Amino acid sequence: MPVQASYLFVILVWSTTPLGIVWSSETIAPTLSVLMRMSIALILAGLVVAIGNIRVPWHRRACTLYMYSALGIFGGMLLSYMAAQSVPSGVISLIFGIAPILSGLLAQKLLGEAKFTPIKVFALLLALCGLYLICAAQIQQLDLAPKGLCLVFLAVCCFSLSGVLIKRVKVAIHPMATTFGALLFVTPMFALVWWMIDGTLAIEQWQMKSVWSTVYLGVVGSLLGFLAYFHVLQKLPASTVALTTLITPGFAIALGAWLNNEVITGSLLLGAVIIISSLALFQFGEQLKWFTPQCDQAKSDR
Repeated sequence: MPVQASYLFVILVWSTTPLGIVWSSETIAPTLSVLMRMSIALILAGLVVAIGNIRVPWHRRACTLYMYSALGIFGGMLLSYMAAQSVPSGVISLIFGIAPILSGLLAQKLLGEAKFTPIKVFALLLALCGLYLICAAQIQQLDLAPKGLCLVFLAVCCFSLSGVLIKRVKVAIHPMATTFGALLFVTPMFALVWWMIDGTLAIEQWQMKSVWSTVYLGVVGSLLGFLAYFHVLQKLPASTVALTTLITPGFAIALGAWLNNEVITGSLLLGAVIIISSLALFQFGEQLKWFTPQCDQAKSDR
């Protein structure tokens, strides 16, 4: 697949996933819905690994990678599905947009990366202001319980922590092998949670919209989207890949309003603009310093 097609596919998947989560858990219990999604992805990944004769290593370092990957899938997915009972899909996408900034903070502690520059610190504060504005608007104007918003934020934390921990594991493994290994670790965890919290199927309550959304998330969101994302990471600069976090929230909000009748308030739009602007500043703000060498040169000439 051409890298341009993979890039557009990643944007499509990330823009539609929040709405798919909301729809899939409308008539199917959230714990069962996410279990079905992971089971579909696991079966398909296993078939791809077998047909493609892809080697899946099971040494200690590989298993550590699978566990770290499973952490992001388990915490991020489970909490997102639970939050989708009350939080609009567009808001879920917006809050997930701050994942790069959280990852940067965690990388300082866990990977020993350099501390944030003043521009990135300002971007972090700006993102927090936008996040506060969105949450306050959702609680006051739409009368949403704070619990759902907290669950989304915790999901983002799990997702960001998983990504940073994965970088600590120095091992070269095929992306599909990583996908299969992580799914093999995490699917029994989802099964255990479903059995402990619900444990029933209640098939008579399922609607086709929820069923097809679950299938879509299992096939497209969890398998094809993951592979396309790794393809993009291998072929394009990191700065280009980072643009997806600026593009997808806008599409997700528009899709939620168009297809799911989600309310878009002025405060939500303002908060969205602030968060997206903060992400742009965080990712590309250092390039604003292009004039610094010229200033230094002018001083030396004097």
